[in-house]
Amino acid sequence: MTERSDTGRDNAEPSRSGAGVNASQLEAWFVREILPLEAELMQFLHHNWRNKSDITDLRQDIYERVCEAALEKIPDQPKAFLFRTARNLLVDRVRREHVVPFEAVADLDALGLVIEAANPERTAIARDELRRLQAALDRLPPRSRQAIVLGRIEGLAGHEIARRMGISESTVSIHLANGIRALVDILYGDPADVRRKP
Repeated sequence: MTERSDTGRDNAEPSRSGAGVNASQLEAWFVREILPLEAELMQFLHHNWRNKSDITDLRQDIYERVCEAALEKIPDQPKAFLFRTARNLLVDRVRREHVVPFEAVADLDALGLVIEAANPERTAIARDELRRLQAALDRLPPRSRQAIVLGRIEGLAGHEIARRMGISESTVSIHLANGIRALVDILYGDPADVRRKP
């Protein structure tokens, strides 16, 4: 026997039991409950993921996960479910890399990332090192910083860096050498030099 709503339509509301959901119910629920949250979701992704070129793909992956889960049972709290799914996807992406690149995630603490480490002190030290490295990068001259990020973080070859920056490969080499030397001085030089403003 099918349930009838007050308006007389059969199954107007998607099933919230464990019985499963048909495609038309899922689509109606998605359009009504999830799509209106897209602006908030995109803002969340822009805030928590540094590589902006990944954001459209991340959104689609989140929608896919939400729909797959909703086929089994429509969540009672769609907004909370959507953002929990988004957070979990970002955490999965970081874990899959086996290394947490400091450029990948804008704010590790905001994600609530649980780092699987035997020692909380080790986790704190690693986060502090990432923050120190980011602060050191921020102190570099803009062109040296750009060359370092493109070459050492994004892994581009010299000719690709030259093309993106609109300079020659020899100039890229100079920016990389100067940037690395400055980073070493900032991170490992005399503490008195580090406190002095560049």
